[in-house]
Amino acid sequence: MSTFPSYTIETAPAASKPALEDAKKTFGFVPNLQSHMAESPELLAGYSALWDLFAKSTLTPHEQQVVYLTSNFENNCHYCMAGHSALARMIKMDPAVIAALRDGAPLPDPKLEALHRFATIVVRERGFASDADVEAFLAAGFTRQNVLEVILGVATKVMSNYTNHLVHTQYDPFMKGNEWTKPVKSAA
Repeated sequence: MSTFPSYTIETAPAASKPALEDAKKTFGFVPNLQSHMAESPELLAGYSALWDLFAKSTLTPHEQQVVYLTSNFENNCHYCMAGHSALARMIKMDPAVIAALRDGAPLPDPKLEALHRFATIVVRERGFASDADVEAFLAAGFTRQNVLEVILGVATKVMSNYTNHLVHTQYDPFMKGNEWTKPVKSAA
């Protein structure tokens, strides 16, 4: 197994230091994900930029977490699922919604379920959602702008999910109690 270093602000490549400092300002510490991403200043900068842009989208913070958690589930990312479960709890997201997202189950809120279904299709089908899928998403009260913002959220998670798979990122302390393994669907 390849070993990827975990950088601190002090040990990171010079071009990664500003993004690590920003992460520390945002989270109060440098998350393990960003400490590994620092090996590639470009990846770290790209991820940070997409994270910030998605936060400015017209999707609400709860809707953003639905996109993130759906992507994490579909991409089987234990680290991001744990992290976003903790973040969702911090913003007072309905625990039943969080549990459903962690289980890959339908959400109890119809509008959030439409978002969940659409984000699932975008990830699984690599963007090849049908016109009917887009129309169903729009009929649930979302906009064409939201369609494209889902792509932004999914792209953000591709960067982090794939990094975590390759570098075997360890959980951060704030994730305690949110550890996750993708549920195995039983053959019914």
